[in-house]
Amino acid sequence: MPDTSPYLPVPSFALWLLVLALAGILIMLLATRASQIRRAKGANAAKVEKAGEAKSNPVRALLPEFEKNGQSAAAALVEWSPDTLRHILARELPDAQVIVVSNREPYIHNRKGEEIELVVPASGLVSALEPITRACAGTWIAHGGGSADASVVDANDRVEVPPENPSYTLRRVWLSEEEQRGYYLGFANEGLWPLCHIAFTRPVFRASDWETYEAVNRKFADTVVAEARNERPIVLVQDYHFALLPRMIRERLPEAIVITFWHIPWPNSEVFSICPWREKILEGLLGSSIVGFHTQFHCNNFIESVDRFLESRIEREESSISYGGRISLVHAYPISIEWDPPLLDRLPAVAECRQLIRRKFGLSDDVRLCVGVERLDYTKGILDRLIALDELLKLHPEWIGKVAFLQIAAPSRGTLPAYQQLYEECLSHAGELNQRYGRDGYTPVVLITEHHSQAQVYEIYRAADVCMVTSLHDGMNLVAKEFVAAREDEQGVLLLSMFAGASKELLEALIVNPYDAAMMGEALLQGLTMSPEEQRQRMRRMREIVRDNNVYRWAGSMLLDASRLRKRDAVDRAVGSAPGSPDNVISLLDRKRVASL
Repeated sequence: MPDTSPYLPVPSFALWLLVLALAGILIMLLATRASQIRRAKGANAAKVEKAGEAKSNPVRALLPEFEKNGQSAAAALVEWSPDTLRHILARELPDAQVIVVSNREPYIHNRKGEEIELVVPASGLVSALEPITRACAGTWIAHGGGSADASVVDANDRVEVPPENPSYTLRRVWLSEEEQRGYYLGFANEGLWPLCHIAFTRPVFRASDWETYEAVNRKFADTVVAEARNERPIVLVQDYHFALLPRMIRERLPEAIVITFWHIPWPNSEVFSICPWREKILEGLLGSSIVGFHTQFHCNNFIESVDRFLESRIEREESSISYGGRISLVHAYPISIEWDPPLLDRLPAVAECRQLIRRKFGLSDDVRLCVGVERLDYTKGILDRLIALDELLKLHPEWIGKVAFLQIAAPSRGTLPAYQQLYEECLSHAGELNQRYGRDGYTPVVLITEHHSQAQVYEIYRAADVCMVTSLHDGMNLVAKEFVAAREDEQGVLLLSMFAGASKELLEALIVNPYDAAMMGEALLQGLTMSPEEQRQRMRRMREIVRDNNVYRWAGSMLLDASRLRKRDAVDRAVGSAPGSPDNVISLLDRKRVASL
């Protein structure tokens, strides 16, 4: 009888095939699961290892975050110190030689009778860079202008500094009087300085000064090349004296990392167009791997100037400029000071400093002391302080005899007409105020036009009730930060110009418009009458800012960006030189643009 069942018989070989397929699927599932477990264990181990590395070396943990404008959310968690810089150099820039180039030298040797006197200039640039060079055991190249500078160098124009504990090399460059007159007094300080500062002093440009400026920049480039121990140094070029130097270094040392920091403001493109050699200055600066300014506003002005005068490609989101086949980052790095300033340990206590300064300048104990400390320069707003004091005493005559203003103004560029005129005007205003408000035993204005050592300056900071930093235009102004650092008693009031870069950080200062005499007078009154508790609250917060954003963080930010650039350059070179590398490989320079398409 035929089989009428609805089920058909299954051949035995088909049954075996089905069993084998099911077994294979099961094996694959088990293998996949095992692989997932192994990867999870590996990832956990990597996390543990990374966490351990981060704990032992916070700098290393910080590096991946340091990708834009020298800023990082994690950076504030790092305690920035000389050791931090050494870690960065050892891990990220091994065997890198650090060379600093500036016009001003950190140590000056002058002849005083039969003796040689060592002078440490009270300079913001020196106070910021000297601890960096010490930490990196680098080489500092500068103009040797001291009367005994040539007597203490070796056959290669080098001297080891600091004298008490040599930790880096100072290489001196010699300039003739003609070179100094054309490059420094002429083009740099009669041309670029007033051009970049909104202080309503007309810049003066002469073709002969420009030629000398070019020649001196070339002389410094030759010295950098001579001091470089290999093809890949890190060169920190400082300020407006060397706008042409980065390009000159790049021509001779194409693999060098050149970081140029512009310590003064950068004007808008309309103002910058005044300069007859604007394109050459921009081309010179774009020889840098990184161009740094104190504030983003000055970065924006620089980028605007490049956009207007040079054929270039600008990535505004990344603050980078491609010119002549090379890329330059344009970043903001707010400069600061060393924390804690080492000399504070050698100074008397605050109360003793107050007594010393009052005795030195003939001030009675019941007089409140306002101070100003800087070079005698028309950008610093010294005259505006005198006008503010006059405003205070006119509107509040009860303060006559109870407040005095001590201005320390180191002589500067005294052969230039604008500085001679400023000196005469300061003397005249101070004399008028002393005649109008002075009396027996009371002099409202004490004007001292002498150089002071850093220790003497800090004594004055510690003795002050109010420190007036009233720049008409400034890049940063480190006097404000030095005053804050000097006051571990958490007393004293900082009166700070809105046109100084420091006002973007030290928000607890009394921020003023130096062009508004009435406002300045009222702010001065507020500072003189501020309670000790309010002073303490304001000063404590400002000290935290200066402590956390110290000079080592400033330098470390630039060095970390330099490290990133060097690694990117190495990848590009490796890709470009690889045999048989495809033509359609996109360079690092173009990846950002491609990603946005």
